[in-house]
Amino acid sequence: MGATAVLFAEGAEAANRLFGRVLGHSPYWPFVLTPVGLAMVVWITRRYFPGSQGSGIPQAIAALQITDRSARGAVLSLRIGLGKVFLTLLALLSGASVGREGPTVQVGASIMHSLSRLANFPRAELEKGLILAGGAAGVAAAFNTPLAGVVFAIEEMSRSFEQRTNGIILTAVILAGMTSLAMSGNYAYFGHTSAALDFNEGWLAVLLCGIAGGLLGGMFSRILLETAGGLPGKWGGWLKQHPVTMAAVCGLALAAIGLASGHTTYGTGYVEAKALLSGTEPMPVSYGVLKMLATIVSYLSGIPGGIFAPSLAIGAGFGANLAGWMPYAPAGAVVILGMVAYFSGVVQAPITAFVIVMEMTDNHNLLLPLMAAAILGSISSRLVCRKPLYKALAAGFLERQKAAEPLPALLTAKTDAPPPDRQPAP
Repeated sequence: MGATAVLFAEGAEAANRLFGRVLGHSPYWPFVLTPVGLAMVVWITRRYFPGSQGSGIPQAIAALQITDRSARGAVLSLRIGLGKVFLTLLALLSGASVGREGPTVQVGASIMHSLSRLANFPRAELEKGLILAGGAAGVAAAFNTPLAGVVFAIEEMSRSFEQRTNGIILTAVILAGMTSLAMSGNYAYFGHTSAALDFNEGWLAVLLCGIAGGLLGGMFSRILLETAGGLPGKWGGWLKQHPVTMAAVCGLALAAIGLASGHTTYGTGYVEAKALLSGTEPMPVSYGVLKMLATIVSYLSGIPGGIFAPSLAIGAGFGANLAGWMPYAPAGAVVILGMVAYFSGVVQAPITAFVIVMEMTDNHNLLLPLMAAAILGSISSRLVCRKPLYKALAAGFLERQKAAEPLPALLTAKTDAPPPDRQPAP
């Protein structure tokens, strides 16, 4: 799993660099490359890899609720994992605003689930534990954040603390972390920052970033959930019936947003977020807003790709905006607070949010401020979006799978019962 995540990361960086070279030739190339590329990704996805759309985390969560092995195989398999990697890289090569971390979760869960099938484990609980372990290992290896991998599995994927699977999760995370360490070295995802906050004036930044970031993150999640079934109106209905055309339209919108942002909204957002943290390169004041729009449009297109890394970049952009209002606080610290608050608002998993950002920035000086901003962000987010994003998307995914042929009965506890709409008449 660790080797897969490292190779996936290297492929994503290569795709971003290659797209950057295309931009170097002409800033208008995305108006051709992005719509054509996204349309191709959606066509290949629907034709050869159904079930690989979107982040991948909702599919992994949904798989934990599916009781039949065959039905799980339709969500988690080596074929879907391979397609997820290939299509996410193709989306990045086309300029989509997506991340590789969410897809890595589905890939990790797919690998572990496939291993459970090869080993023919008899207990359903153990199979679920392996899926959890695969998802946790995916986060740990993708971000080089072992502790965040464990917390993510407990807080986000299972939404509970399962004693029987702790050993499996820890083992998978340790092995993935050791592999990543051996292949990539001991690095921090966003580098090292020593930014700190003064207890008196600096904590005003925690309050402001926590509330504002949480509200913005909740608004982002609300938009994704409201548009999960397609855009409203006749035009939206027509685009839903023509998904390839929808992807091409989204590609044109991404190209326009990219041009307006000075070409900063393409790809994962890793480079831009790191620049905001270090303050080495000036970024457009509108970066946070435009990156959020680009990520929403990329999600609407129906392509495989995650929102982890883009959300962190969006939060960094909003944090940089807030830093201008608080000259008494270190700009780098405010950027980190904006990042954790926004991300916590998106996923409504505050422990995962502050642990993952703390490990990515290798900064323990901000531990308490990060915790406070993450909790405030999660609470504020619920004022805008009541349901956690991944949990709601997983529920929607299950409903669509139950209604789809030929697997409606396989997704229920009683696999031999007919679907509700085919029950015999009394």
